[in-house]
Amino acid sequence: MKFTGTDNYIAAHDLQLAVNASIAMEKPLLIKGEPGTGKTLLAHEIAKGLNKKLFTWHIKSTTKAQQGLYDYDAVSRLRDSQLGDEKVHDISNYIIKGKLWEAFDADERVVLLIDEIDKADIEFPNDLLLELDKMEFFCYELNKTIKAKHRPIIIISSNNEKELPDAFLRRCFFHYISFPDRATLTKIIDVHYPDLEQRLVQEAMEQFYAIRNIRGLKKKPSTSELLDWIKLLMVGKINAEGLKEAQEQGRVPLVGAIIKNEQDLALLKHLQKN
Repeated sequence: MKFTGTDNYIAAHDLQLAVNASIAMEKPLLIKGEPGTGKTLLAHEIAKGLNKKLFTWHIKSTTKAQQGLYDYDAVSRLRDSQLGDEKVHDISNYIIKGKLWEAFDADERVVLLIDEIDKADIEFPNDLLLELDKMEFFCYELNKTIKAKHRPIIIISSNNEKELPDAFLRRCFFHYISFPDRATLTKIIDVHYPDLEQRLVQEAMEQFYAIRNIRGLKKKPSTSELLDWIKLLMVGKINAEGLKEAQEQGRVPLVGAIIKNEQDLALLKHLQKN
């Protein structure tokens, strides 16, 4: 079982090695990188490439580790008891499985994405140590231990908004997705826009890299923003000559696709004037 990328996802060699090492070692793969470099998409493409089902657990600032295991719906049980419903005698009717339980309960090996783990409270990763290490947890309401039928392939993404605990990091295989070089970026564009005029690709990449390399940018444009920009150029029927002409006039067409805040826009305009 080896991941080599897919038709829609160009995976660099070091990323392929990281994914396959994580699978072989049966450790969660912790993925970091700039926003827009394909961290979340990676899990979807691993599932696609290996023909596995994907379970996705999107993490928010209010998410607790327990929600990934299960919830006990005591309110519904109380209501049903007041209505005289017979199912109230079986507490399992009120256990709502979380994404980890669903992945553990699958009849074959699956891919589990824990997306943007750094959004949660600092204790969140520590609360999952046993579950990720031993692949089991205890359900108190049912008085039994839930064990994974097959160890999931676990992908954990982080935007590095906060530091993760050392105990958690020790249990993971780590990989940082670097911004792609020009050759890889060209391949990515070709995958998404196979019939695009190469002169437009080259001109767009030249201007994109020029903006990305500006010192002092608060947020550097990413791969996803380049793809969005190229799509808008196509919709606006702006060809390579038009893009070059706009640059000579000191402007970037549809710049809102690649610049995402007013400070960076002001910096770009200042540099264009000078």
